[in-house]
Amino acid sequence: MEVDSDPDLLKAPSTRHKCSACYKQFKKKEHLVEHMKCSFHSVHQPRCGVCKKHCKSFESLREHLTGPLPKSNCSTIYSERGCNLCLKICDSLTSLNDHKKICCLSAPVPLGTTKKSDAESQIEVSNSNDVNLIGSGSKAVALDCEMVGGGDDGTLDVCARVCLIDEDENLLFHAYVHPLISVTNYRYEVTGLTEEHLSNAMPLKEVQEKISQILYNGESTGSEWSDGAKARLLVGHSIKHDLDCLRMNYPDHLLRDTANYRPLMKTNLVSHSLKYLTRTYLGYDIQSGTHDPYEDCVSVMRLYKRMRDLNHEESIEASFSVHRTESFRVDLSSWTKELETMTPDELYQMSTSNYTCWCLDQRQNANTN
Repeated sequence: MEVDSDPDLLKAPSTRHKCSACYKQFKKKEHLVEHMKCSFHSVHQPRCGVCKKHCKSFESLREHLTGPLPKSNCSTIYSERGCNLCLKICDSLTSLNDHKKICCLSAPVPLGTTKKSDAESQIEVSNSNDVNLIGSGSKAVALDCEMVGGGDDGTLDVCARVCLIDEDENLLFHAYVHPLISVTNYRYEVTGLTEEHLSNAMPLKEVQEKISQILYNGESTGSEWSDGAKARLLVGHSIKHDLDCLRMNYPDHLLRDTANYRPLMKTNLVSHSLKYLTRTYLGYDIQSGTHDPYEDCVSVMRLYKRMRDLNHEESIEASFSVHRTESFRVDLSSWTKELETMTPDELYQMSTSNYTCWCLDQRQNANTN
């Protein structure tokens, strides 16, 4: 007996359009296109060492590996051969143990807050006059400030102590800073500072001059725009707040901020504390008592160098040129039907990051040396 065919049963199974980067699937091609317009996938995103899935941040990658609902195969391999700090998957248990010896760092020795005589304090800061301490080229320096409270209620941040180090963690400059306004709260539990520390501290104007000399390598403050200028990259955590308290400006393109670097932020783009980042990515604790500017400088520099030294796969050679400046990015939003004719891989090749990856600093250093 002949049976009428049901047209619905004869339909071909619906095609799923899978993103080549994060593996999300869409029923319609236009939905995949819209996803690519706002995802900003690129080779610079953190990726799972097992399945190669792209994640927006290291926090989301950690959730992929160890979260409440981890990817089972990735989680199993990570638990056996994965580094809990950088999330790298090693080839064997032996290579993992060797890797951890390098990846897990020991805490730096804090400077402390011992009060020195005026002469000793001047000797300590006078060494920063030697520009040769920081060599040549565009290497980075890290800065951290400790604040006391000003104003009627003590909530106004006033810079009372400043520290700068180079990439090798050498102390370039350290000084107590004479406050421009009356201090109403020394925040002793956090800063360890008292009135005695600031009684004969360095005037802010002199502090600004010494810091500028280090940042601009002894050149005039406008010379970072000229050919061959040697202005330094400045690393910090919420670095603009420190600069505001120092009443200083520095070009945005020379700032590297661990508080606002997307791979180090929460999945909702809220900043982590430096204490959290240091424990999670470097393997030691800081700020367990009073905050020490040298300790914080070393931690932000180590975080910066760890992110800068990441070796991202250059599978899309031409894409690196569009990462250098915002103006050269491919604007997918201006494309319409043309995008729907492209494969997921082709869409991925056109997609670019919405932040500047610090690994590009390493490449630029190599070109200038």
